[in-house]
Amino acid sequence: MATDLSLRARLPQLTERLLESYRDIATINHLGHCPLPSTQAVIAILDDLKEVLFPGYRRRQNLNLDNVVYYVGDLIDAVHDQLTEQIARALRYGAEVGAQRTECRSVEDFEAAAQELAIRFLESLPDVRHNLARDVQAAHDGDPASKAPDEIIFCYPGLEAITTYRIAHELHLLKVPLIPRMMTEFAHSRTGIDIHPGATIGPYFFIDHGTGVVIGETCEIAEHVTLYQGVTLGAVNFPRDADGNIIRGSKRHPTIERGVVIYSNASVLGGDTVVGANSMIGAGVTVMSKQIPPSTLVTVEKPTLRFREAS
Repeated sequence: MATDLSLRARLPQLTERLLESYRDIATINHLGHCPLPSTQAVIAILDDLKEVLFPGYRRRQNLNLDNVVYYVGDLIDAVHDQLTEQIARALRYGAEVGAQRTECRSVEDFEAAAQELAIRFLESLPDVRHNLARDVQAAHDGDPASKAPDEIIFCYPGLEAITTYRIAHELHLLKVPLIPRMMTEFAHSRTGIDIHPGATIGPYFFIDHGTGVVIGETCEIAEHVTLYQGVTLGAVNFPRDADGNIIRGSKRHPTIERGVVIYSNASVLGGDTVVGANSMIGAGVTVMSKQIPPSTLVTVEKPTLRFREAS
C-alpha cells in the first residue's frame, strides 16, 4: 500500500504531543515507577488454575488418576513461582502507593511474604473445588436445558465467572492488592458477568444465562441462590464525609439469604436491604432499602397489554 510521505511526516509531531500529555496527565501513566503485576501473567495463572480445578476438561485430556499427579504437580509448581512473582509486585505496589518514593524497592524485598501468601492460596484450592462442584450441581439441578454436568463445565458463562470469582476471592481474603480485581474484570470482559472479588457467596450458586449480572463488593449471598441475566445487586448511594469524599468500607450492597431466586433484570439495592430465605424477586423489580420477609414473592404489578391490527 502506497504511503503519502507528507502525511507520514506528521507522526513525529503526534508523538511529541502524546509525550506532552504524559507529562501533563500523570494520573493515567505508570512511568518511572516499579513494574506492576502483569495482566498477561495473571491471565496465564488463572488459566493454569482452571486446569488444576477442572482436570481433563481444558488443555490436557487423556488424564487418569495415575498420571494426573505428575501433570497437576508440574502445574502447581509453575503456578507457585509465577504467582509468587506477581503477588510480590502487587505487595510492593500496595506498600508504595501514595508514598511518592523516588526509588523503586526491589521485588525481592517482598518475595518471602509473597511466597507465604502464594502457598496459603494454593492450600485453599481443594476447598474451592468442593464449592465449584456444588455450583455445577446447582446449575444442573436448576436448568432443564442441562444434559449433564460436563456441559456446564464446558459451556456455561455463569460457571466461568463463578470459578474466577472463587479463585479471586481467596486472594482477596489474603489481602493481595490488584490481582483479584484483575482476575474478575478479565472474567467480566469474557462473560458479561461482573462479580467483585470482595463479595461473599455461599455454595450451590447458579447464574443462568448471566449477561449483565452485577454483584457488588459488600454483597452477602447465602447458599442455593439463583440469579438470572441482568440482575444487579448494587448500591443505592455512596456515603460521604464532611469534605465530600466517599467513605469506603461501609456495607453498600444487599444481603441475599438461602434459597432466593432473582429473575431477569431485577435490581436489589442498598446495604440495609435483606431478601429473606426462599423468597422470589420477579423480573424487572427494583427493591431498595427493604427487609423482605422469608418466603415472599415480589413482583411488579401486572401491566396491561394492548393489541391492535398492524396497518
